Amino acid sequence: MPFKVTNVVRQAPIRIRRQPLAALGVLLLTCFVLGGLASPWIAPHNPASIDLMHRLEGPSAAHWAGTDELGRDTLSRLLWGARLSLAVSVTVVSVSLALGLAIGGLAGYLGGWVDTALTTFAMNTFLALPGILLAIAFAAFLGPGFINLVLALAIGGWAGYARLVRAQVMAVRDREYVDAARALGASGLRIFFRHILPNIVQPILVQAAIGMAGVILAEATLSFLGLGIPAPAPSWGSMLNDARLHLFDSPHLVLFPAAAIAGAVLGFNFLGDAVRDQLDPRTRLELGL
Repeated sequence: MPFKVTNVVRQAPIRIRRQPLAALGVLLLTCFVLGGLASPWIAPHNPASIDLMHRLEGPSAAHWAGTDELGRDTLSRLLWGARLSLAVSVTVVSVSLALGLAIGGLAGYLGGWVDTALTTFAMNTFLALPGILLAIAFAAFLGPGFINLVLALAIGGWAGYARLVRAQVMAVRDREYVDAARALGASGLRIFFRHILPNIVQPILVQAAIGMAGVILAEATLSFLGLGIPAPAPSWGSMLNDARLHLFDSPHLVLFPAAAIAGAVLGFNFLGDAVRDQLDPRTRLELGL
């Protein structure tokens, strides 16, 4: 183990030079994750504390990112908003991926009428509807809240994972090692989790990383429309919604949350590219990794 850790440390500068965008993505996500997790301790002020005497102040030594229309510290709300956005993205992708693995795995492995039913009447139906509009409809029906927001986004996002899993399973289900395991009497679950899933995990991980970026954008959109986490919980989308009336007199209220959303999305996209390059033997050979 120490030898492996030493090799990773020694190869880090080489990887950074050959994959600078991947290093930037990891750096951005590390900052957001650490900032979100440590927000109760490093946030300079209470994110819900109202101070009308200092409303709409620009960046200063007392408030590094300024204050909003109620005098709340913008930096503190950004840190707590990172915690909320990352929690939503991880939960939504986990639920969507679990549904996609179950439904797509059944459709791809069993085939026949099961594949027809799940693909035609389930996946294609959800894929035919714009995901964000579907999420808006479910969020409006269920009402604001963390659980309802996760359900609304997962309902609109699981079909893409299911379609990807189905295609990957169909590509490997008739390989020699799968036929050998089947001939030895292995159960369907053992074949799927032991022999099929490890060989299709690469595109799934890439899709999950990119999907987290999409979830952050979708969560910000729903919060901007008032369908996300209810006040006074800080959210990047709700911060943009509150700032739209002060776009010209207090532009910092828009710039800081917008930059946070853009940074998180870029970080997950760069991370997805890095995972793809790391798991693809041909790309690793070209990059010399």
